Amino acid sequence: MNIGVRELRNQTSQVIDAVRAGEQVTLTVHGEPIADIIPHQQRTRWLSGPNLQRELQTRAADSDLTRELGELAGHTLDEL
Repeated sequence: MNIGVRELRNQTSQVIDAVRAGEQVTLTVHGEPIADIIPHQQRTRWLSGPNLQRELQTRAADSDLTRELGELAGHTLDEL
């Protein structure tokens, strides 16, 4: 949804309803986009170190990625 500053002033509650429903709204001035109004994403809960380790151990990593990261570990960008 695109909306001008004047329209925003007159339709604030409709814009808020649209954002709450998950829609992204682009705010314009004289037809030029100047800002995006986007819904907040649900934040990931914080995990303590031991809980994070436990969670990571139960997840399967891409074996090729794991191998490639292992090969790159300890190298600087200049060395690669």
